[in-house]
Amino acid sequence: MTVTPILLHGASMPPPTPELLAALSDLLGPKGFTQDTDTMAPWLSDWRGQVHGAAAAMLSPVDTSEVQAILRLCAAVGATLTMQGGNSGQCGGATPDDSGDALLLSLRRMNRIRSVDAGAMQLMGDAGVILTHAHEAAEAAGLRFPLTLGGKGSATLGGLVSTNAGGTQVLRHGTMRALILGLEVVLADGSLLDMMMPLAKDNQGFDPKQMFIGAEGTLGVVTGVTLRLVPNIASRCVGWFSVGSPHDALRALRHIEPALGKSLEGFEIIPQEALDHVLHHVPGTRAPIATTGPWHVLVELVAEREEADPAPRVEAALAELLEAGIASDATIAANEAQAEAFWKLRDSISEGERAVGPAIQHDISVPVDRMPDYIDAVPHQIAAAFPGATSLAFGHLGDGNVHFHFRPPIGTDANAWIAEHGKGASHIVYAAAVAMGGSISAEHGIGRIKRDVLAELGDPVRLSILNAVKSALDPRGLLNPGVLIP
Repeated sequence: MTVTPILLHGASMPPPTPELLAALSDLLGPKGFTQDTDTMAPWLSDWRGQVHGAAAAMLSPVDTSEVQAILRLCAAVGATLTMQGGNSGQCGGATPDDSGDALLLSLRRMNRIRSVDAGAMQLMGDAGVILTHAHEAAEAAGLRFPLTLGGKGSATLGGLVSTNAGGTQVLRHGTMRALILGLEVVLADGSLLDMMMPLAKDNQGFDPKQMFIGAEGTLGVVTGVTLRLVPNIASRCVGWFSVGSPHDALRALRHIEPALGKSLEGFEIIPQEALDHVLHHVPGTRAPIATTGPWHVLVELVAEREEADPAPRVEAALAELLEAGIASDATIAANEAQAEAFWKLRDSISEGERAVGPAIQHDISVPVDRMPDYIDAVPHQIAAAFPGATSLAFGHLGDGNVHFHFRPPIGTDANAWIAEHGKGASHIVYAAAVAMGGSISAEHGIGRIKRDVLAELGDPVRLSILNAVKSALDPRGLLNPGVLIP
């Protein structure tokens, strides 16, 4: 599959001076400073290989004091920085523009788990800690960090904070914002905001750390995070059932919520078309049930105590759905291997989509009760405006976040069609979400790619607040210029 590359054009900024580059090289040494084009190349494109930029140098500090020193040197001469964690974002927010004048600040070497307090159920770590390693550290203490996503092997804590990441467990545990107890942030002038130590009560005005969650590196550099941990799972039960429509899926959710309560940790809606793509293109996958949709739901219930086996409750809930005529077929995973196989079907949707051909992907949210209306209406709007274009929606019905993809008409030059019509079709997707009281970004952020859409469709009052905060904390626009802030 070929893709059309995107070059990120930025505002004209002065390039870093030879004196600044020399000072940064002296500060960081050969492991932390490079201008080698081959070394930098993998980090100057997004993980999909669609967005490309350039940088004067890549800086890789090893601790917070080095980050402070970097920002002081850059602030003194007005040099700009693009922040990057695991480079797994989907909106170009961690890719510098193509001017080559920015410095790429990579936090991957800052990968230390600082402490795990099992009694307090807290983990403190550097911003460059990979999510999988945070999971492992929590599990070693008999606990877990209840946020996971497909890029867990590369996504870093700092990146997850900066995009307020979600994932598949938001229904019960919330987004990253709900799981952050403390932050350490270096500001544009090199000063340090240290709020790593969580307090149950701290009434000294508004909570400054909240500003940096979801700010995509535009207000400061997150260098440390204190995470809330939860008890480890003693057992879980994963179920799969088919329904006739997204409205039936919502009926099912509302029907089983009272019985399953807070133990309900996942509720994912999957169209038959997406399942077919996975079954045809992802090795080792098989359909959980014989019924072919037209829609499916993956549900997960967990228990934190050995005696609270969730399987009987899931089985009873699915039986009620079948008896009520809401579901037409259902099953539960017989063991952990089968549970993982069910989740593999959900997690492989994007892989199956890529095998079919180029598509434009969107990450939007609407109120949960409006999601079926959205899923039903928007494909018709796109098809009416662009005959032959097809749409596919799937995702986190339980928290109102749908991943909406559309594909060019069969037989067309897909990349040429996307170049000509992609922006207009995407506008339909975003405008419909906003019209239903939703958001153009549920969990991937705004980055560079959605900045113009935010400027057009975003609430003017909210945008004025974003700009005011940016002006107060980074008045010269040195941190992640061209990202998020319209």
